[in-house]
Amino acid sequence: MTQASDLSSTPRPGRPPLPWLRRLTGTLEIRMGLLALLLAVVLALLSPHFLTSTNLFNLLDQSVVVGIVAIGMTFVILTGGIDLSVGSVAGLAGVILGLALHRFSIPVAIILGMLAGAGLGLVSGVLIGWFGLAAFVATLGMMAIARSLAYILSGATSITNLPEGLNGLVYASFFGLPANVAVLLVLYILAWCYLTYTKGGRTIYAIGSNRDAARTAGLSVIFYSVLPYVISGTLAAVAITISSAQLMSIDPLGGTNLEMDAIAAVVIGGASLFGGRGTLIGTLFGVFIMVMIRNGLNLLGVSAFWQGSAVGGVIIAAVLIERIVSTRSRH
Repeated sequence: MTQASDLSSTPRPGRPPLPWLRRLTGTLEIRMGLLALLLAVVLALLSPHFLTSTNLFNLLDQSVVVGIVAIGMTFVILTGGIDLSVGSVAGLAGVILGLALHRFSIPVAIILGMLAGAGLGLVSGVLIGWFGLAAFVATLGMMAIARSLAYILSGATSITNLPEGLNGLVYASFFGLPANVAVLLVLYILAWCYLTYTKGGRTIYAIGSNRDAARTAGLSVIFYSVLPYVISGTLAAVAITISSAQLMSIDPLGGTNLEMDAIAAVVIGGASLFGGRGTLIGTLFGVFIMVMIRNGLNLLGVSAFWQGSAVGGVIIAAVLIERIVSTRSRH
């Protein structure tokens, strides 16, 4: 009797509940994809216009500028940094592009704009990576400088009369995709391959995870601390080029609040603001989630004044959830 009772009371190893669900949601990218899908379903139920072909193409179109800037922001955040200057850098690069378009050919003007963005990013990167300034302070200062220079160089007026060939960057088609969407996808593929398969990409993750350990291991910590800011500035210039091609005008206010949308997309996509964790696929889903939130609020007739509150709330919630998950994983 005793033996039987002992056997009956012995805990039996059981299978974890719903192991397929745990495997399915165990990957960050899949969780972000499911969240984006759930948001799309909710918005489709709330608004009959959400799933129309016109609105879906509008969603893709709205994702391009933020999506391109978010690539550079992902590189920066992976190192544990932040870039508050991307909006102003985009504005200044756009002004330089517009002035150059009145003097040079379109390819030369685009290259000059990208060099301007890369140069501004290089200055921020050197201040942070070489001189050890806090990323928040250095990029905040660069934000003020770049916006001021954009006003000065443009005379505080919009630049118009851009060459007609510029809008081919948006309205041309590649394999059935608009040119700007094709550029977005190509940039994500290239950036993902770099972070996943190259030594430089692994070094960026290592710096964000433990800078001192990366330095002890003999990795080029200074170079790969500067590089993300150069990439961020360059991609900000690419983004404003595409935006200018859509609007066929360039305003010194261009890129305003772009940094907030980019940071929100990266954080919503699962990247840690402490560095060392995050993926570009997650960032892309974060971009789609951000754009769908704004688009859905517009379709539902929510005031633009409330939309900022919604985006800010999403950022805070995402960071809070990331902090809770990180704390639990350490314990």
